Amino acid sequence: MKQFFNVFAANIDTYIMFKIKEKTAKLAEELTKKGRKPISLAMGAPTTKPPKLLTDSLKKCLDEEGIHTYSNPKGEKFFVDAIKLRMKNRFNVEIATSEICSLLGSKEGIANLLRGIIEPNDIILIPDPSYASYKEMVKVCGGISYSVPLTPKNKFMPNMEDVFCQLESDGYDKLKVKALVINYPNNPMGATCSKDYLKEVVDFCKKHEILLISDAAYADIYFDDKYKPSSVLEIDGAKDISVEFHSFSKPYSATGWRVGWICGNEQIVSQFAKLKSTIDSGIFKALQKACATIINSKEGDEYIVWANNEIKKKSDYFVKAFKEELGWEIDHIPTATFYQWIKIPTRYKTSEEFCDDLLSKSGIVMVPGTAFGKYGAGYVRVSIVCSIEELHEVVKRMKEDGFTY
Repeated sequence: MKQFFNVFAANIDTYIMFKIKEKTAKLAEELTKKGRKPISLAMGAPTTKPPKLLTDSLKKCLDEEGIHTYSNPKGEKFFVDAIKLRMKNRFNVEIATSEICSLLGSKEGIANLLRGIIEPNDIILIPDPSYASYKEMVKVCGGISYSVPLTPKNKFMPNMEDVFCQLESDGYDKLKVKALVINYPNNPMGATCSKDYLKEVVDFCKKHEILLISDAAYADIYFDDKYKPSSVLEIDGAKDISVEFHSFSKPYSATGWRVGWICGNEQIVSQFAKLKSTIDSGIFKALQKACATIINSKEGDEYIVWANNEIKKKSDYFVKAFKEELGWEIDHIPTATFYQWIKIPTRYKTSEEFCDDLLSKSGIVMVPGTAFGKYGAGYVRVSIVCSIEELHEVVKRMKEDGFTY
């Protein structure tokens, strides 16, 4: 029945994580029998429990009168007020009520914003490597994705004027570029950027009249205040051309709650909210109330510090064990996120070949770097959200099964 979909939706690809999950499920019984029950280092979702204050707040308000009725798609007042305070407390950014709209998770928000701004054959500049869904989000709207290379050579902060020159050399019309997506801290590499670089990007987008879309889903997952991620809205004049997406999923281990927000340029946010009013009826009010309770609380901040310390312990163990016990080369150690971005052994031709071999022999699930873009060739992404005991088992199996570098 594919003919009933338009040409863009008919050719969209299944999200890589779901494909990997299906492949793992098919092999699970066989792997378990040989003592290699699958251990997933694939999905970017915290496995720890959310903060108790968050879940207790949700339970407490479930019996409130009117809590189960439709909510305001822009967000209930108590939710929006909490977001305004959070942006002030965390980033020292003043945000007006009219510059905020709630989201059913930032993934939904980015997809719907692109849906609202793309005309057929408009070009969206997206990081490469980047979150695998960006490219498909653009494709389903009839747009064209153009890769912005994030490499060790440019320290994951590419010169955008150089990118524009290359775009023209590749035969594209720079006047068709509608937006630039940035994602710092980055998925899949855990790469961060300086505030000076954010200013360069803002200046570039202003000069070329391009919408700047900042995906800041990982802004609260970092290990050292020296590398504390910034909001693009901290840059003077950024609101003239920028919107930013934030999420409750990662910092509060609440990926299934699907709660987030967009903030920034008032006209973009207001028009986006009109679009949203025709698509959904807002976030369940009880979820909004619970999230509003946690986001500026002492308990919420303490939870983020605790969770980040746990990730840092796993990161330190992972890097040390892979280098010393397996002999792997790790040339980039992230200062944010729960991802590791590592080169595959040179005896493998592709990252897909390596991941398939690792899964079939050891039951360990990693994601090939090419799932995130052409510049991911030769790398794999590892998500260290499992327990430290499982990470020990990963290293043990890889050593026993010959996955040294």
